[in-house]
Amino acid sequence: MGIADLGCSTGPNTLSVISEIIDVIYSKCCHLGRPPPELRISLNDLYSNDFNDIFVSLPDFYNKMKEDKGTGGPRACFISGVPGSFYGRLFPSKSLHFVHSSSSLHWLSQAPPGLDSKASVAINKGKVYISKSSPQSVLDSYSLQFQKDFSMFLKSRSEEVVLGGRIVLSLMGRSSMDPTTEESCHHWELLAHALMSMVSEGLIPEEKVDTFNAPYYAPCAEEVKLEIQKEGSFIMDRLEAFDIDWDGGVDACNSIETLSSGQRVAKTIRAVVESMLEPHFGREIMDDLFRRYAKMVDNHLSKTRTKYMNLVVSFIRVDQIEGQR
Repeated sequence: MGIADLGCSTGPNTLSVISEIIDVIYSKCCHLGRPPPELRISLNDLYSNDFNDIFVSLPDFYNKMKEDKGTGGPRACFISGVPGSFYGRLFPSKSLHFVHSSSSLHWLSQAPPGLDSKASVAINKGKVYISKSSPQSVLDSYSLQFQKDFSMFLKSRSEEVVLGGRIVLSLMGRSSMDPTTEESCHHWELLAHALMSMVSEGLIPEEKVDTFNAPYYAPCAEEVKLEIQKEGSFIMDRLEAFDIDWDGGVDACNSIETLSSGQRVAKTIRAVVESMLEPHFGREIMDDLFRRYAKMVDNHLSKTRTKYMNLVVSFIRVDQIEGQR
């Protein structure tokens, strides 16, 4: 059975999803009275991901699996790393039965091209993402880039997933057709405010802010459904949306120091976006930037309770005639 985790990253939770998938498979096989299949598990992320950290943790993972599953231990589970972008082919044709991806598909393959005017003047000045003040052309550029990327993702997986195979995705989204809603872009708006405060103090040039555009897009459910229908190789099985508090994903009790909500949010956001910001703005401003950002988030959360929206979608590989009905 071929399984792939796309955008696996490297960290303490990298193998937790795989462990849960294996548990479900073993439980189902036990319920049916059948022996579990051999599992070929592929962990994918970009070439820059540190796969060595994952590989070093595999002996402990295999040993725990052997203890939990007995004779169905490591000999029945073969884990490998597959570097590369999932916005293209990664695996042989018809080699996957189950594909999982969490917190990855909202990252675009690139920032949308064309965010400069014909005179090479930035058209989303003072911003790093979509905002209420962004021109319609900026909104359209981001939407088009998502359509291109997600379409390529689906086309690539349609070649790799067997008929009847399943894909389960979890990604940041929004509840409205309007891409400027607070749930989908306000954390970027506050980051832009933090950067512009540094511009006003002469710490960074304004041009640096004007020329940075986040390669990110939080789609609504309708956009996801439409691209799946257009590609035609899958049928939607289930789509759910749920809210997450801005600081709900960080356990303050795990830290020796007591952090404010803003500091917890800033710590989480920094872990995700610093690698994108640092080459453009410089390493030397990162500490100051995220201190400012934390204060702005604290101020924002003192006035309102803000949430992210997460979309979870499950779809099944079918022949194209069935998928286009």
